[in-house]
Amino acid sequence: MRNQLTEALSGAENAVLLGHIHPDGDCIGASLGLYNYLKEHMPQISVELYLDHPADKFSYLASFDEIQTTYDPEKRFDVCITLDASDTERLEMFYPYFETAGRTFCIDHHRTNRGFAQENCIRPDASSTSEVVYTLMDENAVSRETAECLYTGIIHDTGVFKYSSATRATMEIAGKLMEKGLDCAKIIDDTFYRKTYIQNQILGRALLESFLLMDGRCIFSGLRKKDLEFYGADTNDLDGIIDQLRVTEGVECAIFIYETAIHEYKISMRSNSIVDVSKVAEYFGGGGHIRAAGCRMSGTIYDVLNNLSKHIEIQLDAHGEAGKA
Repeated sequence: MRNQLTEALSGAENAVLLGHIHPDGDCIGASLGLYNYLKEHMPQISVELYLDHPADKFSYLASFDEIQTTYDPEKRFDVCITLDASDTERLEMFYPYFETAGRTFCIDHHRTNRGFAQENCIRPDASSTSEVVYTLMDENAVSRETAECLYTGIIHDTGVFKYSSATRATMEIAGKLMEKGLDCAKIIDDTFYRKTYIQNQILGRALLESFLLMDGRCIFSGLRKKDLEFYGADTNDLDGIIDQLRVTEGVECAIFIYETAIHEYKISMRSNSIVDVSKVAEYFGGGGHIRAAGCRMSGTIYDVLNNLSKHIEIQLDAHGEAGKA
């Protein structure tokens, strides 16, 4: 598997790395981890990294200040590598780099990814794209800087190792990364738990306006664009809301939506043990994992909630009937 990366870059003079729109910790960690690794071990290849305005809380990662956030229509690349993007739509404004590249390579772990590149390394069994990236590297050549990026990605996509996606292999890889001399406690506190005053305010608003449905088995909360504007918040300030909703006592499935334009919403879903939210998301054109997935939908908040609820309730009811059998 380690040869797949070198083969994808064979003969290339330049390459571009792309992550998905609104990059999360795993996307940022995987992208910067690979970026640093290539700069260190393949200096003959000119590498550029484009991400959609990553959150400043990740600025401690090596080469964070080299991330480019604006598309340049004049640029063309020999190789385009996508990371943590389950389909080309998730590349949004940077998609032309993929479309015009001489060769394309997708690295991902989403089970809904059908393999949209010429070469694909998709591991649905992996906890994170950062874990997949590590398996493509020479582990003896992984620097502390690269390790810090990948470790950050892994903790964010595993909820600090508490999600079911964290396997023995995940823990072993995390252990090897820790041996590079990382301050793991600081990484976890500063990027996973610590929140700004605005983030606490917007979290409080989302929790205050949440409500239960399906006999308390599901919880829902939504924020309008004007709510974000009132608090001076952006999408990076919404991290953690869906996870806090998920751990509400008695809840199996959590839904959090926020308005991106008039009657257009970004949806995040999480479940605990019954609902496969990736099936729900995929039905509406999205994707993700069994216990964490998302999509985009149009309509009123009530339209969105009603449509999602139908699919979630079917799974909950089916499980209830199975339990009675």
